[in-house]
Amino acid sequence: QVQLAESGGGLVQPGGSLRLSCVGSGATFSRYAVGWFRQAPGKEREFVAASRRGDVTYADSVKGRFTISRENAKSTVYLQMNGLKPEDTAVYYCAADASIIFGLLHRSTEYDYWGQGTQVTVSS
Repeated sequence: QVQLAESGGGLVQPGGSLRLSCVGSGATFSRYAVGWFRQAPGKEREFVAASRRGDVTYADSVKGRFTISRENAKSTVYLQMNGLKPEDTAVYYCAADASIIFGLLHRSTEYDYWGQGTQVTVSS
């Protein structure tokens, strides 16, 4: 069983930056694949970025602007978001699973554990 807690969301102007954190419980968290997803009002949940061991992958819409990283000693995964746009506005969720094959990291249905989400609003 893994419990996840996101933080770091807020209101930021277009072009600004935020860093989201996802803290996981459990001593084996470093072995879990961790993904970031987001859901805007009236839209489906969509993949943002994921990390599995030394591999990372990003949605095309955030490549070059967002960076996912891990600090295993703190059981924490970060999502650094730069160059934010109004269309990045959404609730951001982190998710974790111990058994995802790398190629399936973008599928929300592959993850067993989810955080409660943190709101990111990009607006002037």
